[in-house]
Amino acid sequence: MTAISSPPPIPATVIDRSTDRQTGAKGLIVALAILFIWAGSLTLLLTANVAQMPIAAVVLAMLVQMFLYTGLFITAHDAMHGVVYSKNPKINNLIGAIALQLYALFSFEKLLKTHWQHHYHPASDRDPDFHDGQGRNFFAWYFTFMKNYWSWWRIIGLIAIYHSLHGLLHIPQQNLNLFWVFPSIASSAQLFYFGTYRPHREPQGGYEEPFRASTTALPTFWSFITCYHFGYHREHHEFPHVPWWQLPAVYRSIQR
Repeated sequence: MTAISSPPPIPATVIDRSTDRQTGAKGLIVALAILFIWAGSLTLLLTANVAQMPIAAVVLAMLVQMFLYTGLFITAHDAMHGVVYSKNPKINNLIGAIALQLYALFSFEKLLKTHWQHHYHPASDRDPDFHDGQGRNFFAWYFTFMKNYWSWWRIIGLIAIYHSLHGLLHIPQQNLNLFWVFPSIASSAQLFYFGTYRPHREPQGGYEEPFRASTTALPTFWSFITCYHFGYHREHHEFPHVPWWQLPAVYRSIQR
């Protein structure tokens, strides 16, 4: 697995046995919880009678599924950093691979490679997540970002799964569209905004080297709701071996 050589240590004030990289139990529990909650929620919603649900409940369910889809990718992202279960890299990578397949049939090995390119060369022409130098606004950059990661084979595979769920399991297309298609697409925009566009767009006065990333410091609850603390992005680049749920503590420790 690719890794940053000699990463900086986690500030001593935020280290304890539950978050030490040598004891991966909490990371594994958090990852499995996200996977099972996503699966259970999706199963319930795909079999729900949408016609009997209030519009507010439908909208809320869509937002919850979007949030859980984002959690799938964040789980895979932590696996790319080896912090889902650091005691056993095979289990760590397996969970990451499962999360990416459930998210949108992505290859863990391919995304692992491009993600570490991003960490080595953030916000530069060698960064696969960066804009093309022309389209710096949200929509143009998002289009470039998505084009870099999508393939016809993946689209065909997702379409095949969609029609199999509808034709073989008789899941209504309305349920599939509302609770599977829309949340997965919306979560990609959520991840892009909080994990790429907002932290890596060039600030006035230029980038701060070497991480070329900024932090959006929100109250802990809203930081979690918006994108699993991905807003603490400078901290993530400076301490890439810290799991997502520990980033607020790292931020607070640095501010002291």
